[in-house]
Amino acid sequence: MKNDIDTKTLLNVYEHIQKHGEQTDKGKLFEGLYAYSDTDGYTVYLEGSGVILRFGFHNTYHLDYQHEKNKEDFMKKLESIAHLQ
Repeated sequence: MKNDIDTKTLLNVYEHIQKHGEQTDKGKLFEGLYAYSDTDGYTVYLEGSGVILRFGFHNTYHLDYQHEKNKEDFMKKLESIAHLQ
């Protein structure tokens, strides 16, 4: 997969959701995206629209999704939150 998401944007969106999101059992929820991390905090996750984005060491990420439409919807939400900052 081509790296078409800026890693700084990912971290900014994660922090925005952590700061402004509503606490749920899964993590913080803001505008349809969940943000949470693993127990050691080295890997962070953004999840929504049928997509799970895993962001970890060396500024690498991986997207899991079933359909291209899921990815498109996820990217729109990501960009929407990124523009709030």
